[in-house]
Amino acid sequence: MKDLINEIFVILSDLGYFGIALGLMIEVIPSEIVLAYGGYLISLGKVSFIGALLAGIIGGTLAQMFLYWAGYYGGRPFLDKYGKYIFINSRHLDLAEEWFHRYGAGVIFSARFIPVARHAISIPAGIAKMPVFTFVAYTAAAMVPWTIFFLYLGTLLGSNWGTIKEKAAPFISFFILAAIACGIVYMLWKRKQAPPILSVPRKK
Repeated sequence: MKDLINEIFVILSDLGYFGIALGLMIEVIPSEIVLAYGGYLISLGKVSFIGALLAGIIGGTLAQMFLYWAGYYGGRPFLDKYGKYIFINSRHLDLAEEWFHRYGAGVIFSARFIPVARHAISIPAGIAKMPVFTFVAYTAAAMVPWTIFFLYLGTLLGSNWGTIKEKAAPFISFFILAAIACGIVYMLWKRKQAPPILSVPRKK
């Protein structure tokens, strides 16, 4: 398996920016590893940081669009049947649907930083027929800090980019806490924006 992953990264390296985007789109390897390798390519001078950042945002967003369309056109029955092939099971879908219906569109941004949920959350958005522009905007916005962080770490690690999971582990908790904080702020904002409930006078 390790040899296969190394072969994949050799191919991605030859493809440059497109390779980074493609690595994120096919979801065979976790995004943090692909981006860390992108950081390694930056340290070698093979790609620029800005170019790798744009490739990461585009590739990561397109990857989620595939899941969005699967939910939009296939619905829950389709995902229950074929979700296992993209490493998403019914429990993941149940949690994602609960979050989406409870917290609304803003969860598309905050859930991107939480393991498992960051992929599954795209599906209920599609099932609920969430506007495409809104979905893309939240997803791309979340990809910016995620991509910058792992590209930067990959640049620092250089040839040791393969240790990214161990090096990034202490920071993942921060991402999760920040995501929860953003979710709470969004809920409070939405509650404040909601029109007041008018009481209906009782008939005497």
